[in-house]
Amino acid sequence: MSKVKSRAWLRVAGAVAVAGLAVSACGTVKMGAAAITGNSSISSASLTAEVANLNAAYKADEAKGVKPQRATGQEAQQVLTWMILFRVYDQVAARNHIYVTSAQTDRQLAELTSEAKSSKATLTEYVTAGGALPPDLIPQLGQYFAILSDLEGRIDGGKTPTTTAGQDKVESAVVHDQCVASKDLGVTVNPQYGVWDYRSYSVVSAPPTLAAAPTPSAAKTPALTKAPC
Repeated sequence: MSKVKSRAWLRVAGAVAVAGLAVSACGTVKMGAAAITGNSSISSASLTAEVANLNAAYKADEAKGVKPQRATGQEAQQVLTWMILFRVYDQVAARNHIYVTSAQTDRQLAELTSEAKSSKATLTEYVTAGGALPPDLIPQLGQYFAILSDLEGRIDGGKTPTTTAGQDKVESAVVHDQCVASKDLGVTVNPQYGVWDYRSYSVVSAPPTLAAAPTPSAAKTPALTKAPC
């Protein structure tokens, strides 16, 4: 399976927005947690630190004339999406008995670095300005891609799809596996940060419960917070 196809799917599904978890804005969230993933949590303090890391990278990027490609003012949601995503793919790996080596991770990062160079950017600029990923999480991005690549390689006997239909089949299988793994974790997002949307596979703002009903033309598709798998 082409690594380029994997990255194209990632950017469409979630970032460089992205992983699906059963989320309820009404769920119980432990004090100080931004999200609960399985038996562990992502603390609000760690999220705040990662957002600060991203904003520092943005300043460095902008000093070089590189502007963020993602919507600004949504950094907490964007970073939390990544932090949840990485845990989801740890679960994907566990379910499928995928054991990623440091060599596999390094290979994925080397290919990302090559892509960045073709865009005349450093790897850090590529993932921060392009994907709203804090630079200290780059190793986890490499691991994510390694898991995804291994998973894709197990679909349809490991045959590389040569048609659009074949590529869609692989993508659908990956999304389904991701959905099941996410559902297993039963993640809950702190309403302060939003809800997990299964349509966009990202943390999005929860609609105000007392807001007036929008007109049909102005209505937005509500977030899908129940696992569709």
